[in-house]
Amino acid sequence: MSPLPSESETSLSAAELNARIRELWADGELPDDRRPEYEALVVEWAAAALVDVEHVA
Repeated sequence: MSPLPSESETSLSAAELNARIRELWADGELPDDRRPEYEALVVEWAAAALVDVEHVA
């Protein structure tokens, strides 16, 4: 997978992004070569979580 999310990945929900982040940590630590992917997912998760909160408010 590319370290940066593609257009199709930006439409994932916060829960879906959270699941992908958890998968990266499945072995208890983040492999160094997966850090860019992790960082991109966290940024996408934060944006998706904000949208979720705005919909609830």
